[in-house]
Amino acid sequence: PWMYGLDMLHQASGRWKLGLLLALVTAACWATLPVALKMSLSVIDPMTLTWFRFAFAAVFMGLWLVGKRRMAAFGALQPTQWRWLLLATVLLISNYVGYLLGVKYTSPGNAQLLIQLAPLLMALGGVFIFRERFVWGQWLGLLIIVLGLGLFFRDQFAGGLVTGHNYLLGSTIVGAAALSWAAYALMQKQLLLRLSSQHILAVIYLFSALLLWPFAHPSALANLDVLHWALLLYCAVNTLVAYGAFAEALEHWQASRVSAVLATTPMLCLGVIALVHALWPDAVAAEHVGLLGFAGAVLVVLGSALSSLLGQKPEQKT
Repeated sequence: PWMYGLDMLHQASGRWKLGLLLALVTAACWATLPVALKMSLSVIDPMTLTWFRFAFAAVFMGLWLVGKRRMAAFGALQPTQWRWLLLATVLLISNYVGYLLGVKYTSPGNAQLLIQLAPLLMALGGVFIFRERFVWGQWLGLLIIVLGLGLFFRDQFAGGLVTGHNYLLGSTIVGAAALSWAAYALMQKQLLLRLSSQHILAVIYLFSALLLWPFAHPSALANLDVLHWALLLYCAVNTLVAYGAFAEALEHWQASRVSAVLATTPMLCLGVIALVHALWPDAVAAEHVGLLGFAGAVLVVLGSALSSLLGQKPEQKT
């Protein structure tokens, strides 16, 4: 089978309120990240930036597991599970680097919009691979999300804001990054059968840092000023918080519902871009959204609410 233990599928804990909160934390982190990445890419290359984020997270998670004396769990893993962890690592690296290249060729808002293919693909994977049940209202919600994203995309094209070969190249790269992330997310959910989210992320961060090391230029970090060091550290901490919250959300809630909440990320991102541009006009260019685009944003939020909240069962008191 393409995923080990497919006859034993991971099941969410059922604590959907906690899952919803963690998914919202993830969305907030990812909404602010593109602006920091765009500003950082003006002084540092994508490979070095990605390597630093993974290396920082690997050191932090490693020290945390050692401090909690939780390293013994790795000794129980079989070779097959180590191989799946390595494959998950490659998929996540592909997503990180691909998304960064997409941000380089397009605007942060457009890249964040295109990357929403990822949670939609994850939602379909949750239904067809993990056999998560969707009520009719949730299918309607997914359809509304797709319609909303389509309207937003159409608005950008109609205004002539996203034309050119660079944009098409960036769009293709971000689309591939989205597919890579969806496969990674579904694989991580299945790995939760054998390891906690902290163990999974610690291994993935370490593997990622080691694999990217030959392509990074750590010496470039010495040339950063205070502002860009602050941005770099924010990107690194964002990695820890966002992926930690995301992994825990998958533990407590269905992948399809988590993905629906994450569909609101590009709209949150647009708000962050507008705020940063208003405060520091030279830091990041403003995104231009017309009436059609705003209508699409409203539909995405509505569809997310339908897909995430319909059909929930009351949590059990313990």
